[in-house]
Amino acid sequence: MATKKLLITGANGCVGQYLIDWFLNNSNFSIFLMVRDSNKLSDEIKSNKRIKLLICDIRESKKFHDEIKNINYLVHTATAWGDPKRAYEVNVKAFEDLILMLNKDCIERIIYFSTASILDKNTKLMREAIVYGTEYIQTKYICYENLKKSEFSEITDVVFPTLVFGGTLDDKSYFPVSYLTSGLVEAKKWLWIARFFKLDSKFHFIHAKDIAQICGYLISETYSGKSRGFKKFVLGQKFITIDEALVTLLKKNQLKRYFSIRLSKGIIKIILKVLPIQTTNWDSFSIKKYDFDHKPITRPETFGLTSYAKTLKKVIKVSKLPKM
Repeated sequence: MATKKLLITGANGCVGQYLIDWFLNNSNFSIFLMVRDSNKLSDEIKSNKRIKLLICDIRESKKFHDEIKNINYLVHTATAWGDPKRAYEVNVKAFEDLILMLNKDCIERIIYFSTASILDKNTKLMREAIVYGTEYIQTKYICYENLKKSEFSEITDVVFPTLVFGGTLDDKSYFPVSYLTSGLVEAKKWLWIARFFKLDSKFHFIHAKDIAQICGYLISETYSGKSRGFKKFVLGQKFITIDEALVTLLKKNQLKRYFSIRLSKGIIKIILKVLPIQTTNWDSFSIKKYDFDHKPITRPETFGLTSYAKTLKKVIKVSKLPKM
């Protein structure tokens, strides 16, 4: 039997490298990695005989048409933000060009990475995302709608990661450190004052290693043999509140809280009006929305697997956040 071929785009990123690690250790696939800069990959990955590098900006992926047309599985994590023109070219146009190169007789499943920011509490597409969202959120909204109508919709799973942790903070991380994990260091600096405030806004989080094992399951024969059709999965652990997260960080750093002032939506709005803080339309909408919880959510336990980091306490531990 011929070896199956898997293509991972955005393979340099935090989630991308956890995906590489999972598939190297849990499959026999030939793994194609689309990257702009191969220097960001470890020598161990680049020298692996099962790895083939497709070095290019995703907007230039047509130069690898012959390789792409024979792909059996596509995991698309590549994305762009910041510049509206580039975001559209990468997030929408380049992805559309990429899937048009796939051979329908070869491709078995596509896993497309979107963002939970375009979904409401009940995981329905949220119109406010296209009205108020950043260029990143808006292009993810557009791409989701286009993909749902495409000829590949029946073999597509769309995953919507919530807040993503990954990598370690001890300068010895084998994986790239996610923005959220890096943010733990900055958050720690403000614990001395943050402990006196309480915010009950809800959110989900998930570790990149758990994202990788969920994607591995979605491509596995166990899942693929049962399921077809355009499906969506919001990836996250059970929601917690910002205050619960704060308490966890306080315990980690052995700081006491003597009292706390609850920050309601109204108080937050007043603070933003009084202080010279610039907010975007999306910031204003997010404050109004307040909670960022979804139902249903998907975590490793959804498929009978075991989470690597099920709680924020475990996330902090595996992130190797130093004490104050």
